[in-house]
Amino acid sequence: MHLPRPSWRSRATWTAVSLSSAAALLFSPLPALADDARSVDSAKVDAALASAVREGGEAAFFVVLEDRADLSAARGKKAHGARAKAAYGALREHARVNQRSLTAFLDDEKVGHQDFWIADVVRVEGDAELVAKLAARSDVAELVKERQYELDEIEQAGPAGTVATAEDTAPEWGIADVKADQVWEQYDNRGEGIVIANVDSGVQFDHPDLVSNYRGNKGDGTFSHDYNWFDATGECPTSGVPCDNNGHGTHTMGTMAGANGIGVAPKAKWIAAKGCETDQCTDSFLLAAGQWILAPTDGDGLNPKPELAPNIVNNSWGGGHTTFYQDIVEAWNAAGIFEAFAAGNKGNGTACSTSEAPGSQAPSYGVGAYDSNGKIANFSGFGPSRVDGSMKPNIAAPGVSIRSTWPGSAYNTINGTSMATPHVAGATALLWSAAPSLIGDIDATRAFLNQGARNVEDTRCGGTAEANNIWGEGKLDILASVDKAPHTAVTVSGKVTDKATGAALPGISIKVTGATTGTRIVSTGSDGSYRVPMDPGTYDFALSGYGYAPEQLTGVELAAGQPLVQDIALDAVASHPVTGTVLDVTGKPLAKATVEVTGVPVDAVRTGTGGTFTLPKVAEGGYTLTVTPTEPVLCNGISRTSLTVDGTETRTVRLPARTDRYGNSCTPATYSWIKGANSVPLSGDEDAKTVQLPFPVRLYGVAYSGASVTTNGLVNFLQPRLGDYTNTALPAAGQPNGIVAPFWDDLTLDRRSSVQTATTGKAGGRKFAIVWNQAVLVSDNSRVTFEAVFDEATGDMTFQYQSVPGNGASATVGIEDQSGSDALQYSFDEAVLGNGSAIRIAQGAK
Repeated sequence: MHLPRPSWRSRATWTAVSLSSAAALLFSPLPALADDARSVDSAKVDAALASAVREGGEAAFFVVLEDRADLSAARGKKAHGARAKAAYGALREHARVNQRSLTAFLDDEKVGHQDFWIADVVRVEGDAELVAKLAARSDVAELVKERQYELDEIEQAGPAGTVATAEDTAPEWGIADVKADQVWEQYDNRGEGIVIANVDSGVQFDHPDLVSNYRGNKGDGTFSHDYNWFDATGECPTSGVPCDNNGHGTHTMGTMAGANGIGVAPKAKWIAAKGCETDQCTDSFLLAAGQWILAPTDGDGLNPKPELAPNIVNNSWGGGHTTFYQDIVEAWNAAGIFEAFAAGNKGNGTACSTSEAPGSQAPSYGVGAYDSNGKIANFSGFGPSRVDGSMKPNIAAPGVSIRSTWPGSAYNTINGTSMATPHVAGATALLWSAAPSLIGDIDATRAFLNQGARNVEDTRCGGTAEANNIWGEGKLDILASVDKAPHTAVTVSGKVTDKATGAALPGISIKVTGATTGTRIVSTGSDGSYRVPMDPGTYDFALSGYGYAPEQLTGVELAAGQPLVQDIALDAVASHPVTGTVLDVTGKPLAKATVEVTGVPVDAVRTGTGGTFTLPKVAEGGYTLTVTPTEPVLCNGISRTSLTVDGTETRTVRLPARTDRYGNSCTPATYSWIKGANSVPLSGDEDAKTVQLPFPVRLYGVAYSGASVTTNGLVNFLQPRLGDYTNTALPAAGQPNGIVAPFWDDLTLDRRSSVQTATTGKAGGRKFAIVWNQAVLVSDNSRVTFEAVFDEATGDMTFQYQSVPGNGASATVGIEDQSGSDALQYSFDEAVLGNGSAIRIAQGAK
């Protein structure tokens, strides 16, 4: 008889149940209390968490630590990249030091944890006993239950699903109302050189009105999503490729940066972080997205580059009256990243204090909504803030009947403060492009937005005609703000052409770098033209594009009041074939692997039966050659090597061992069976027993002296568990976490079955085996024999398979960390295991 199926196993990808404050409210340390209930009810524990863990319950929650990183050094830097790097460095180092004692305690308690640096919080799951212990720690400021925010509810205002066409390029009513189109005309400015982002439900990156200024667009028909897209939720069907399973994020991005009259700043570059699963945004995903905004990573979540952080980030989500995300907002601001938040749709047209967090928090720039008749929307959140009493919203923008981009290369017309907020984010891109001296100066930027706003006298919730709790500073007027801003910028413009033919070259990247102002990047349009406003100073220009030799212009002087026209002709380069052979991780030829020159318009090819490939025509230049194994990938990793083409090139590429983020790697191993010697008293359908280990075994950097062994082919290092008969893909945030899975499936043990252990070798070089003999697969009553072997000398783990009917077609094989956020999965429901085979997992050292 099976145990009841756990509700959290209803899907392989875990969806959290909640979200709340992760920002710090500093409390005095409390002494340890003898009674768990008293500790749970202490001032350090929020009411929702206390309720959840009472009477034996468990909950996911955040441990908020005392103390905050010193970000003053970041605030003191001028260049965008330098500020972001300084903020990232200070936050990471502070979290590393400040969390050390807490994470050591959690490891000792066998509690899995997910650590964040942008808010210095640690996510855990546990019961009243754990809450009591953590509340008693002097370094803990607050314990907060994990909850969810909702995206602003989409209030349909018009027909959805119209396929995108270019029949009407007149600006939408909201664009005209904030006078963005007048900024385009009077200042010839459309947001050039500014990078904008959103934390939302995702974006259709190839929508016709968004594709041209997506930062991942290489300009030649290819895309690079590294550092330009991040899916914190894992919901997108193709890993590393942008998606939007709701529509909300595509809509807000269109209002910020869409072409053809849809967006406020149609020449700004954009990137995006998916922090919302669909219409809900779980705080662990939002925290991960917030970190990525400050320090974007590659597609594997590695190699962060804060210098690639966006200038502006839009947040059209929120809920409640908490201080959640406040630390993140302040970190962004310290890094010079301007943020805009929706004030929320909980208004009713009359009640005060209906704005919601994070838009209602004092550090956030909150946005209310009005309609095309100039009337405040009845759903728009009013102030004063219930969080801190501050005036909210800060400003108001068009938010009723807003037409913008929608997934499926379509449009949709909807309502919400979500629709108002991207008007402000896009307007800030216009302001910063026109007045680059303001880039990163959050206070001055807010002041110019406020000064340009058109006052609306409405003091029924307090305030004055100039600034009140209905309209904030008034209606957004970006033309007035740009008029008032410093007009010191020098515009550099021109056309890039082919030197031999004179043909215009679209999609050429132009990187402009100054010693004190950092780097701004623009791309040439379809006619080869470019435009970028810069502060007076000395700059280096770097031009690059596929099929053309890179061009460098150094020491270009830009003087105040003297626009520079700079036409540039590039030399085309020759092309040559690139051939070679791909070998798998063991050195054998690998067929069907995909070989491509990353980010250039050269068609990818597949290797043949002997692992050979030919890319017939690659232009001279320096590139990255990427080789990706076909499914099932098993232990084959992705190879990325530098490629310099200056003639015919021949390569032999051996794929590396696949790794997880921690650095654990797997390789096929030599089969060497260890026979079990000592019985583990397991029996029946669902059973678990704890065994003592003869030497410490490390899993993701944590050493353990004991582990729980289950009938279902799992070794649990955190806690004994029953009922885990439904195997899932790894990683999965739901329990079980902190596992070694040599063969996780629905298994049972009868009289012919057994689980045994054995220890071989001498101290320092011992091996410890856990052996499942003749375990019964519930699905078809066949029998499987396998083992997990732990090596004292190397720390390696080896999975060995003596007899595997069905070749593991319904099993999960791999390891997962203690928080369920990282894993090295060899297989999931794939028939890839053979009799007499072995897989070795080498421990990482991250």
